[in-house]
Amino acid sequence: MDRTIYIVDDDPAVTNALQNLLSSEGYLISTFTSPAEFLNQPHYHIPSCLIVDMNMPGLDGFDVSHHLTARGYTLPTIFLTGFGTIPLTVRAMKAGAFEFLTKPVMPDELMQVVSAAMALAEKSAALSQERIVLTGRYHSLTPREMELMQFVIRGLLNKQIAAEMGISEITAKVHKRRVMEKMAVRSVSELVRAAEKLHLLQDE
Repeated sequence: MDRTIYIVDDDPAVTNALQNLLSSEGYLISTFTSPAEFLNQPHYHIPSCLIVDMNMPGLDGFDVSHHLTARGYTLPTIFLTGFGTIPLTVRAMKAGAFEFLTKPVMPDELMQVVSAAMALAEKSAALSQERIVLTGRYHSLTPREMELMQFVIRGLLNKQIAAEMGISEITAKVHKRRVMEKMAVRSVSELVRAAEKLHLLQDE
């Protein structure tokens, strides 16, 4: 199983240094000098982890993490910054950072953090793949179907869904069947489980 480390930093000296250090440990290294270039990839290897600079022109490290999550990827992310502050650290952790490191990073510290991040990625590889597939299915729904799906997972009956959406009960049934087909589920309970994995369940 190939273990890939993605490095996104607009400083070539940093990406080269990190690549030289980490490739010696047998990792596959893929470097990018801009967030846009990294986010243009059609897919990302599983298991993998991401090392990203927090402060770059245009999109920053937070934007990169957000875009990945929106596509269903949960890569353990190590944020790098040239100046660490407590508010920035808190923001990084709230954004789901695996670790937050201040440059210049000590080689031993980085190796330990990457090793732990990759261990987590390997452990959650199957779940990550499933979430990516589910995200793709969910994004195939029309906005109207997404709206209906919310009513279904909240437990509303076809008649209630029809009333909420201003459509006939027959139309509600047709939309519901399309949602089930696109999400590749056979029951409402399976649809609820899929929604839970996609963090779509809303608090009442």
